[in-house]
Amino acid sequence: MLPFRHWADLPPELLCRIGDFLDIKCYASARGGCTAWRCALAPPSPSLLVVPDDDTCYPSAASISTRRSFKLKSTPSGAHCVGSSNGWLALCGYLYSGQTMLSLFNPVTATKIALPPLIHTSSERVSKIVLAPNPSLDDFTAAAICGTDRLAYVTAGAKRWAVLDPLRLAVGDHLTDLLYHEKEGKAMVYCLTVHGNVHVLHLPERCRREPFLADEPSSLPLIPITRPRREFLPATAQRIESDRRRRAHQLYAMIHKRSLGPDLNAPAKVEPLLSLRFNPATCFAPPYNKLSAFTSAKNLVFCEGNLYQIWRNTSCTVTLRLPGGGQRRVAENEVFVLRYYPQKQPCWDAVTNLGGYSVFVGRNNAVSVYAQGVPGLKGNCVYWIGGRGRDRGMVFDMATGTSTPCLHAAAAGADPQITICWYFLC
Repeated sequence: MLPFRHWADLPPELLCRIGDFLDIKCYASARGGCTAWRCALAPPSPSLLVVPDDDTCYPSAASISTRRSFKLKSTPSGAHCVGSSNGWLALCGYLYSGQTMLSLFNPVTATKIALPPLIHTSSERVSKIVLAPNPSLDDFTAAAICGTDRLAYVTAGAKRWAVLDPLRLAVGDHLTDLLYHEKEGKAMVYCLTVHGNVHVLHLPERCRREPFLADEPSSLPLIPITRPRREFLPATAQRIESDRRRRAHQLYAMIHKRSLGPDLNAPAKVEPLLSLRFNPATCFAPPYNKLSAFTSAKNLVFCEGNLYQIWRNTSCTVTLRLPGGGQRRVAENEVFVLRYYPQKQPCWDAVTNLGGYSVFVGRNNAVSVYAQGVPGLKGNCVYWIGGRGRDRGMVFDMATGTSTPCLHAAAAGADPQITICWYFLC
């Protein structure tokens, strides 16, 4: 007979030992059992989505708080991640004919939602997708960066994506990040350019519709991530590949035919965040008006209702000459956090802390987390992915101005792997 009267009386050490053998779904469910269990079991999020650096497509979630990796469901072969939000991944694959196939995938439940085809004249590919929380076959909304200066969005029931007219950007400027945000029931996507300009896409109201059905096979004939050159394939493999290409063309022709006509997406509009013409020299407080040109990695995030830009210098260390005299040294991978002050001029200025919060930026829809009480998490930090060679999770401490790896090898996994993005459960 157990020496305790209630399940809540289980010793925390025993609960943690049991949790080590649970998958991420059961682990999250166990944390919801009672207050005692929730306190004993560290949250699985935030975590890093990583995949093995080989031919397998089984991702895992390397958790910062639990210092362990949770195995996830296999992603479709040939597709790569272009977004992550609330436990879902946005996947992008390309048919042999070059057309884009997009889908939403939940690596915990293996649920897949096929998105309508993205048909546009530009040869540029999709770089990032953000989506509304809790998508389903009959209720979803997604927005994407399409090329360098176009936005596209799609809602449930639409036959294809709505591709908007090119944004009016300065010479050399291009879209680099998206941020999905809801305020007072209205859905908006904040769009950031590499120069630091921000536009706002006002999405239509979500409503349930008949889902788009592509009648696609369970495994799309997508281009593999790595594939041998055709002349080195055996004759049998060449016939198989030729058949895959033929079926891919037939599938796309069928989808394209069904997508003709009205796209069924409700109208959406894009407007600049600033009422006046964007000019880095006047929008950013000095010396950040100069630094904006040397920080090519830029992201947007909301924290405590305030909008921030996160800048990172991805090139080598540079030294800037300031207009009033003096110099400013910008180290490689140095991070700058700028807050938006709509009533001030300049309206973007740097801050030295985030009020105890930390932010997670990258391919995922950026997230802010209050760090106090979350094991392994540091406050007033920017968690990013990058670095030389193999990408890995890094944490920039705003107090010390330095970046360090945020996970030890034991937590991230011993095998060679590729870091994809930050992953948060719903």
